Amino acid sequence: MNPPFSSKEAEKIGHQQHVARLEYDREVLEDGKSSLLWIGDRKQAKKVVLFFHGGGYAAPITKGHLDWCWRAYVLAGIEKGVEVAVAVLEYTLIPEARYPVQLRQAASGLAYLLHKGISPQNIIIGGDSAGGQLTAQLLCHLLQPLPTVPEITLAKPLAGAFLASPWVAQSTDDTSYRENAWIDMLPTPGIVAFTKELLGPDAEPTISAFPLDRDESSLAGMASVVSQMYVTAGTHEIFRDQVLAFEERVELLNPDLKLRFQRYENCAHDFIVIENEDGECTQDMKRWMLDLLAVE
Repeated sequence: MNPPFSSKEAEKIGHQQHVARLEYDREVLEDGKSSLLWIGDRKQAKKVVLFFHGGGYAAPITKGHLDWCWRAYVLAGIEKGVEVAVAVLEYTLIPEARYPVQLRQAASGLAYLLHKGISPQNIIIGGDSAGGQLTAQLLCHLLQPLPTVPEITLAKPLAGAFLASPWVAQSTDDTSYRENAWIDMLPTPGIVAFTKELLGPDAEPTISAFPLDRDESSLAGMASVVSQMYVTAGTHEIFRDQVLAFEERVELLNPDLKLRFQRYENCAHDFIVIENEDGECTQDMKRWMLDLLAVE
C-alpha cells in the first residue's frame, strides 16, 4: 500500500524520515460503512487524535486535512518526544446518511479506541466546520446520551477537544452572514441545502445536530467529559457570530473548563485547511497540542 504522502510532499512538509515510515492503515468500524484512517504509528502511540473532517457532511477528507493532522499533531508529538497518531474518521456522507448516523459513527470510533485500552486522558477529539459540529455533538452525547446512539461512559475526561470554524447553528440570519457573504468561500444557499440534507424532513428540534439550537443544558458540565477545549473563528467567515456565541455559552456554563479561543482577524472560514502550510493557524493549533502534551 502507498503511504499517505508522496516523497515530494514529504520533502515539502519536512521530517522525511518520519513520513517515510508511514503506511496505509485503515480499520473498518462495526457498521461496515465507516472506518478509521490512521496517520502515525497507532501501535506505538501514547496519544491519539480522533479527527472529524469538515465538508458539510457532503465532501470527503482533503489533502489539506491530512497536512493539518501531520503538522499540528504528529509533528508536535515528534518534537515533544511523545508518539502521536491521528485516527481520521471516514464517516458516511449525505445524502446516503443523515443525522444522527454520523454521530453514531463518531461514537463508534471513540468506543473502539476505548475498547483497545486507550485511556480517555490520552484521547483528543476534534475537527473543522462540520467536523467541529460533530465534535460538539459527541461531547453533548457524552453528557446527555441520545436514545438512538450507543451510550459511552468515560472513566475520566478526554484530554482535549478542538473545534476549528465549527458549524454550530442552523440560522443564516447572523450579521456575519451579511458582512462576509462576499468574502467567505461558503455560499449561504449551500449551507441551507446541506442542513436540509443532514437533518431530513423529520428532524426534531430537541435533538438538533446543532449545539446552539439545543437546550443550554446540553453544553453544561463539559469539564466532566473533556479537560480542555480549543475553539477558532475567522473575522471574515460567515460562521463568525455563531462560533462566538458558542464559545461564550461554553465559557459561561463551564467556568471550570480550560477553554482557549483564537480569533483570526484576517481569515475566512476553515483557514487552517486552506493555508495548507505551516502557517499561523496551523502553528497556533500545534502550540495548543504541545501544551496539551506537556500535561501529565
